[in-house]
Amino acid sequence: MKHNMLQDIDAVIFDMDGSLVDSMWIWKSIDAEYLGRYGIPLPETLQSEIEGMSFSETAAYFKEHFLIPDSLEEIQADWNRMAWDKYMYEVPLKQGIPEFLKGCKENGIKLGIATSNSRELVEALAGVHNLREYFTSIVTGCDVDRGKPFPDIYLKVAKQLEVSPDRCLVFEDIVPGILAGRNAGMHVCAVEDAYSIDSRDKKRQLADYYIEDYREFY
Repeated sequence: MKHNMLQDIDAVIFDMDGSLVDSMWIWKSIDAEYLGRYGIPLPETLQSEIEGMSFSETAAYFKEHFLIPDSLEEIQADWNRMAWDKYMYEVPLKQGIPEFLKGCKENGIKLGIATSNSRELVEALAGVHNLREYFTSIVTGCDVDRGKPFPDIYLKVAKQLEVSPDRCLVFEDIVPGILAGRNAGMHVCAVEDAYSIDSRDKKRQLADYYIEDYREFY
């Protein structure tokens, strides 16, 4: 592997959606379909409002803002069901990821996932793409008190990996995630993603590095 950003790094931590897998497109369609059941049109600002929130925080937002009658558990269960098939059959890994993960493992770099998504979906995805052999820590936003941009999730992964935050490199595709990594005292590489193309300049400005995909490491 070639890249100076891996120098003096003992652990690499990935956000999942948009950074490890190409899946951000799914959620807009799920949100539209879900709100459509209640006759509510999809607000144009919804994605920016919930960006960085954990799965449970997002459910609470929906219940409060759209007056959804279901419990938080029922809302999350519905989303898991709606997303399951897409994650199992339609979500690809980001280009260059298999080679990059293999390279990290061969070089003794520990690997973790810090995702705002649900435990059910990240575990399903890990199974489909044979990721379990690589990742020794998977933490979701629901496992910590505060979602991104707070550093809680990244600090928890670092603790589980037994690596100092300043020896961790984070891969993130959205601004709240980049801020979460920076707030944790970690090095951050922003990842190109079609979903967040409008904030490309902001991502470049906030992150230490920027890649279009992981083939840049080879």
